Amino acid sequence: MINLGMIGPWQIILILIAVFLGIIPTIIALIDILKSKFDGNNKIVWVLVVLFINLIGAILYFTIGRKQKI
Repeated sequence: MINLGMIGPWQIILILIAVFLGIIPTIIALIDILKSKFDGNNKIVWVLVVLFINLIGAILYFTIGRKQKI
């Protein structure tokens, strides 16, 4: 097994789980934004918010942005 310093196999598994839990909502939010229709430039704004703020942006989109869809 590869020795990565002080990181053990359980820590690597926990890190991977944390990364995937952060990436999955972002991807789901981006897919939902790109498939939906919005007024004006709201689609561009939500894509930028989700891309640059990642997990918090996805949470904001699911709480605020879904109500703005046509």
